[in-house]
Amino acid sequence: MRYLTEMELKVASRFLFLSMAIVVIKQDVKHVQNGAFKIKDPYINLLNQMISEATNERRKLRKMMEDKKIQVVSLGKNDTFSSYLFVCQGREEKRNYFNPAIRKKVETIIQEFVQKAPPLCQPPVVSDD
Repeated sequence: MRYLTEMELKVASRFLFLSMAIVVIKQDVKHVQNGAFKIKDPYINLLNQMISEATNERRKLRKMMEDKKIQVVSLGKNDTFSSYLFVCQGREEKRNYFNPAIRKKVETIIQEFVQKAPPLCQPPVVSDD
């Protein structure tokens, strides 16, 4: 049975998966820094821009959650599922997520931020002089 409204659940789940995406992107920064990349700066800059955008969005979501008294609590995880408790003004809803589905949601969020990022290289401007 649903105890949270569609909007409350949407905000809370976006916050949850966005937080996971930020962790993944930060791990990717470390992998690039420690990896065998010859030229690391463009990748690190892109990932840092993504972290910045995601952090800004998460800050707004956190503010909305505070205003509406929404909380997300991790209840535990195993090899197959992760459980979270969504609480809003005394109403509670437990949700179990299939771990590969979490991975797909996080991947989708990361893809959103890749598409939002400005291009890494701009083509040269050719003048007719």
